[in-house]
Amino acid sequence: MARDVFHMAALRSQGPDQPQLEIRIAGETPAATGFSGELLPIDAALTTLQPALIILPAFWADFDTLLQTHAQLPDWLAHQHAQGSLICCTANGVFWAAAAGLLDGHEATTYWRFYREFEQRFPRVQLNRDRHLTETERIFCAAGVSSACDMYLHLIEQLCGSKVAQDVARDALYETQRSYRPGVMGFGGQKMHQDPVILQVQEWLEDNLAESFRFEDLAEQHGMSARNFIRRFQAATGDKPLQYLQRLRMEHSKNLLAGSTRSIKSISYQVGYDDASFFARLFREHTGFSPSQYRQHLHRKTPRHDHRQDG
Repeated sequence: MARDVFHMAALRSQGPDQPQLEIRIAGETPAATGFSGELLPIDAALTTLQPALIILPAFWADFDTLLQTHAQLPDWLAHQHAQGSLICCTANGVFWAAAAGLLDGHEATTYWRFYREFEQRFPRVQLNRDRHLTETERIFCAAGVSSACDMYLHLIEQLCGSKVAQDVARDALYETQRSYRPGVMGFGGQKMHQDPVILQVQEWLEDNLAESFRFEDLAEQHGMSARNFIRRFQAATGDKPLQYLQRLRMEHSKNLLAGSTRSIKSISYQVGYDDASFFARLFREHTGFSPSQYRQHLHRKTPRHDHRQDG
């Protein structure tokens, strides 16, 4: 699925003003085996790649056996991440990023069947069972197939811009009737809950992320006390309201940094912060980069996509 979605993005990003995506399946063996038994030919060796994005798909085999077969993969992942690569993990694909030590002390998620094994293997990782999507230190985790779709589109937006991501979302996810809004694609997994009032609040926050308001007033408008509102919001999304709003603003600012030449001060104001230095501190906390470093990093690196499939 990941390969097809990114191939659609590659077709839509062709042109002199668009970044080019090169999609590769990397490994040390001649072929990888999919869930259905289909053989997927390996077309690149790990040592030949310096990818902008690495996708670690779900696997069916025993992880200890895979570690023996692909013993160099954790070190390779750690090196590529240190060089600036984004790493995207689907379901138990997160085991590889954790084995590389990249998630120690950080948040991650995985498919529910693997909760116990993951916690036993990687006690230093903060497993969040309440969220379908996580992002920390340029490592993205999706718990399952549906949330992975949101994650792929979010990453396409970062690599190719919001127009390409909108086109792919329209064509690939038409029957699911997902509505795409630039800068908030990565929050789709946090809407998979059964609280319609909180869902309304999330959509209001997306539409009004730059506005000045009080959460107490927002809670009152929806018939809740501030305390009950915070409790319900966190139970539904996994985040406290302020954390969620800050992440919305940071994701929107990433889109502005990638797709415009606006000044940092202008972008800060456009996402709701009058104090550009405060905005810059928050941005660094969320991404590990200053806003200017993030923009330079995107412009310096030629987007390439490496989809690694383990059999």
